[in-house]
Amino acid sequence: MKYIDLQEKSLKELQELLKEKKVLLFTLKQKLKTMQLTNPNEIREVRRDIARINTAISAQNK
Repeated sequence: MKYIDLQEKSLKELQELLKEKKVLLFTLKQKLKTMQLTNPNEIREVRRDIARINTAISAQNK
């Protein structure tokens, strides 16, 4: 996911996407603890996506 793609979305869409990514991060962490996660780099990507979404939300609020 690129920041440019997020700039075009509305605030409501960004908040829904943020909620989905947080749920995904939670499930990935659970899979990591139970040794079911095959690629631990997925957690890093989801965390970065969450940060990008938060940046887009704060940019729209200003």
